[in-house]
Amino acid sequence: MDRIIRATAGDGAIKMAVINARDTVERARQIHGCAPTACAALGRTLCAASLMGQDMKEENAALTIRINGGGPLGGIVAVSDCEGNVRGYVGNPTTELPLRSDGKLNVGAAVGRDGMFTVSRDIGLKEPYIGSVELVSGEIAEDLTAYLLESEQVPSACALGVLVDTDCTVKAAGGFIVQLMPGAEEEIISRLEDNIFMMDQLTTILSEDGAEELFRQVLKGFDYHTVGEHPIGYRCYCSRERVLDALRCVSAEEIEEIAAEGKDVSVSCQFCDKIYDFTPDELREISTPEKT
Repeated sequence: MDRIIRATAGDGAIKMAVINARDTVERARQIHGCAPTACAALGRTLCAASLMGQDMKEENAALTIRINGGGPLGGIVAVSDCEGNVRGYVGNPTTELPLRSDGKLNVGAAVGRDGMFTVSRDIGLKEPYIGSVELVSGEIAEDLTAYLLESEQVPSACALGVLVDTDCTVKAAGGFIVQLMPGAEEEIISRLEDNIFMMDQLTTILSEDGAEELFRQVLKGFDYHTVGEHPIGYRCYCSRERVLDALRCVSAEEIEEIAAEGKDVSVSCQFCDKIYDFTPDELREISTPEKT
């Protein structure tokens, strides 16, 4: 079961959240037909959005991450609700590049670094809170770390990873965010940095040992306490009614031109690829102002 686990350590000086999201990322891969590099980029972004979204306190809040680094992958969009359920897509899901010299997927080159990492928090106010930072590497985790420090002034360490199997399915996916609270002593910071530097490869831990091993390695030498565990998954909120609302934003003239062709129109959801069909008569009803 995909889940987020949260813990504190160092007498409250450290907050850590771990996500295990293999099934969620595999579902995204299936929906969008992602090649391995595109799958890794989208999967990392979905994990980041889930970790941040599930930490929002406001009911019905939503968090959106948008990344566009100018690379061949195109843009990445990931949206999380306040329970950590996510949906997302990439501009060019079939993007595939040669492996890096260390044998890893070249996510940074696919994403590019000539652009912005943008986070939008919708908590039900008139306008969402939007923060942006320039991309650091396009590898997602480093960019998220930069965002948390520069935009939210929270010293953090992040790791995100997706392990794609030889048959192109997702073998493991997840990561963590560790944050230091104000007043954390230098000894705590130094030990935490050493632990992260010495830890095993992220996707190896996730595929062989699970989320609990991440806590053990990152928080080695600290007493830590689990404070919450939350199931998460890939969830799209599209519906025929929402698609109709979107079509009502199109001008009546354009709708009438489409209806005049006499053919059914299919509208596909970007997040889940579900298709909604509308007849010419249904389109004309959209373009006809309601009588009052």
